[in-house]
Amino acid sequence: MARRLPPLISLRAFEAAARHGSFVKAGAELALTPAAISHHVKLLEAHLQVALFTRLARGLRLTEAGRACLPGLSSGFDSLEQAVTGIRAERLAGPLVISVLPSFAAGWLIERLPRFRARHPEIDLHVRAEIAIIDLDREDVDLAVRYGTGRFPGLRATELLREEAFPVCAPTLVGGLRLPRRFAELRRHTLLHASGARRNEPWINWGPWLREAGLADIDLARGLHFTDSAILYQAAMAGQGIAIGRSVLIGSHVAAGRLVKPLGTPRLVAHAYYAVTRARTTPKVDACVRWLLEEAAL
Repeated sequence: MARRLPPLISLRAFEAAARHGSFVKAGAELALTPAAISHHVKLLEAHLQVALFTRLARGLRLTEAGRACLPGLSSGFDSLEQAVTGIRAERLAGPLVISVLPSFAAGWLIERLPRFRARHPEIDLHVRAEIAIIDLDREDVDLAVRYGTGRFPGLRATELLREEAFPVCAPTLVGGLRLPRRFAELRRHTLLHASGARRNEPWINWGPWLREAGLADIDLARGLHFTDSAILYQAAMAGQGIAIGRSVLIGSHVAAGRLVKPLGTPRLVAHAYYAVTRARTTPKVDACVRWLLEEAAL
């Protein structure tokens, strides 16, 4: 038997206006103008041949007919929402494998994962922390976060985060050394080096910074060298020397005061972090990319 129902938009307009007691607030909820909400309510009243609201100078008042039908409509829309949410959750449910750089996992992703779990409890996230370049077409990985120029042939790359680089250290240094306020003062400090930095990432190496400051005489072989940036920043927070920090990886440490920027010379770097996926994605992958973008915008 065919259902003889008024237009769904008219029912939604009335239900929202009745809950809020306002065409303006109902319009904001449904992304319609107050005039459009009023129009749809009038259409519904004409369809039912009964007044649902008494229009007042300051707001709305439900008529007896309006009060009578509101609970059933609200319950019906709640059921519709649950049904749609169930379908969406079923499409998203299950494992999602994401490959990220270890430094990105430790410095940015991990602290944000509780918010992902709250948003998508139906997704079981598998985080692969790895430096190796992976082939999304051949490996069991749904999404990768990679650092580079954004050129990933045959794949879809969505820019997430740009970053700055700057010298950082702990507020208090081992041996009671004063924090450097000029680059020339780096001669008496231990430099912490990222030995895994690539040639196309000069902002991570001390060499270009020192040459620009006229300090080419400092021996870059001296100091402490780390292949893992997470350990590098742990050494910096322990007061063992001066490192070159990357804002994405150490932003929380700077905000908490565990690291400070003694020389105040940030520079925007050429590379950025990208969410990299296959050209054809799934709803689950799209949901994760949307979440990453939202987190990056905070």
